[in-house]
Amino acid sequence: MASGSRKIILKFFSLFSVVRGYNILVLVIAQYLASMFIMAPDIPIRDVVLDSNLFLIVLSSSLAIASGYIINNFYDSEKDLINRPQKTLLDNYVSQNTKLGVYFSLNFLCVILASYVAFKAVIFFSVYIFLLWLYSHKLKKYPFIGTLTASLLATLPFFIIFVYYQNFAPVIFIHAFFLFLLISIRELVKDLENLRGDFAQSYYTIPVIYGTQFTRKLITFLVLLLFIPAFILINFYDIGLMLYYFVFTVLFFIAFIIKLWNSIHRHDYVLLHNFLKFLIVLGIFSIALIDIQQVIKRLF
Repeated sequence: MASGSRKIILKFFSLFSVVRGYNILVLVIAQYLASMFIMAPDIPIRDVVLDSNLFLIVLSSSLAIASGYIINNFYDSEKDLINRPQKTLLDNYVSQNTKLGVYFSLNFLCVILASYVAFKAVIFFSVYIFLLWLYSHKLKKYPFIGTLTASLLATLPFFIIFVYYQNFAPVIFIHAFFLFLLISIRELVKDLENLRGDFAQSYYTIPVIYGTQFTRKLITFLVLLLFIPAFILINFYDIGLMLYYFVFTVLFFIAFIIKLWNSIHRHDYVLLHNFLKFLIVLGIFSIALIDIQQVIKRLF
């Protein structure tokens, strides 16, 4: 009995690792905070939180992305065994057949839930699921298009909320551009981190085809480009205390670029990647600083 319970627990953690449950949780928080303070700032927080359609959109997004992680894990199992051997051993505790079964179940449930919102939501998530599969199966193996697609797929869950609220304020596009550039930088650093496995499995990523020097130059260019939306948000829009996050981001990336050009080993890029993930999570929670007085009023 104890052995059976242990197997169930191990399989649970294995599946949680495959779908990256912690990333899903961060996405849910990000979608709700973006809805409350960026997409629908004029709607009371309570109404946003209790909006059943928004809940279904967020839940559908989580299911689609979880299934995307599963299919990505399915195709990348050999590469990940080189780049992340310990995580891969945990992931492989669940069989490939079980992963595929969960993958199709999550996609089916995602579309069913979206149908309760609108037919447009069904179309969106159907296309999104297809793009996640296409990226994992084909697109991620090619330079530029793989990075571009990964960044777009990471921002699309916010696009569906943008469409839902029909808010076309310029500040939303500036935030979206900032997020797109930030994720693109992270994807390139991840490619540098996974260079050995990508090369061994014939993934034609930018570092594999053009080398680390070119990739560093491209990352540096994107960082400089990132400063533009940060500067605009700080100086031309009322973003409350969140402006300190963007100030911190500028200072962070100055140190980041110095570290990037002095990085040699894989663990250097792992460190940079972890710093970028921290910056993204920090940015998500900083959204609440746009109107901190409303948050305090609602909480207390």
